[in-house]
Amino acid sequence: MQGNLEEVKRRFYFSTVRFFIRPILELHLPPYKGSTFRGLFGHAFRSISCVRKAKVCDGCALDIECPFRYVFFTPVPLDAKKMKKYPYAPHPFVILPPLDQRKHYGVEDLLEVTLVLIGKGADLFPYFVYAFEQMGKIGAGKRRGKFTVEQVRDVDDELLYEKGKFHRFPKNLFWYDLKSGSGDLVRLKFLTPLRVKFEEKFCSSLEFHILIRALLRRISLLSYFHCGCELQLDFRELINLSVKVKTVQNGLRWVDWRRYSNRQRQKLLMGGLIGEVAFEGDLGPFWPLLSLGEWVHVGKGTSFGFGKYQIIGGQGNVSHGSF
Repeated sequence: MQGNLEEVKRRFYFSTVRFFIRPILELHLPPYKGSTFRGLFGHAFRSISCVRKAKVCDGCALDIECPFRYVFFTPVPLDAKKMKKYPYAPHPFVILPPLDQRKHYGVEDLLEVTLVLIGKGADLFPYFVYAFEQMGKIGAGKRRGKFTVEQVRDVDDELLYEKGKFHRFPKNLFWYDLKSGSGDLVRLKFLTPLRVKFEEKFCSSLEFHILIRALLRRISLLSYFHCGCELQLDFRELINLSVKVKTVQNGLRWVDWRRYSNRQRQKLLMGGLIGEVAFEGDLGPFWPLLSLGEWVHVGKGTSFGFGKYQIIGGQGNVSHGSF
């Protein structure tokens, strides 16, 4: 893999933090909880960060320095080299909810919600904590069940926050520090729905080149807008090489899922691929992308947890420590 990969690997950073929340009475949540937490999170983040307490950001003189604007509506500069036709860049965070199918939780239960804060998003760690505190006061789920944030810990289980007191900022992980795999075989397990498009259509099966296209797009955009460095690789050459990698096992299945959009005020049908898949071929150029993708997810809907996978087999059981 040519270009400035080594430089970008040293500059691409992120933090992984785990929120432990406890219901005050009880919580009633859907089987997949990502949309519930994501929707409530946006509302709470605005309420704790907007000094004007406004409902819209348009016309605000503080929007350049506003943490809410940066996290949820990252503007694309007029002179940007990427996403010129889009108003906003990808979010600098991922929310990974509890992946069990339970719907009811009581005061004896402790739920773990993981956030991945990417680039400059990691620098705003206290805002994410206060937003979760506010979420607990607002209440989550159909019955607006309230909860408290018991603790926040990082990926190494270091205590970051407890009972209103900050102990430290989370440690930043750099792409460069992640262990890359080796060999010609990799098995991936998708824990949350993977939604990727190829030729304007959502894919009901996954070929390796489609996965690599999605990883290249996501990683390059996150690096450019949130880590301040442009990934300069021969994308066409990489895609041509990825086409030669073959699927040797396919246990993926399509799963439909409904979410309610507060913005559109209607239920939306969303689906994605769940399960395991194995690829074989010359994987050497792709291991760095695969190892980072474990952490930052891939495809659409990553902000509410979609596109989470683990490298589980072959010779590529790698990374700093998958959560």
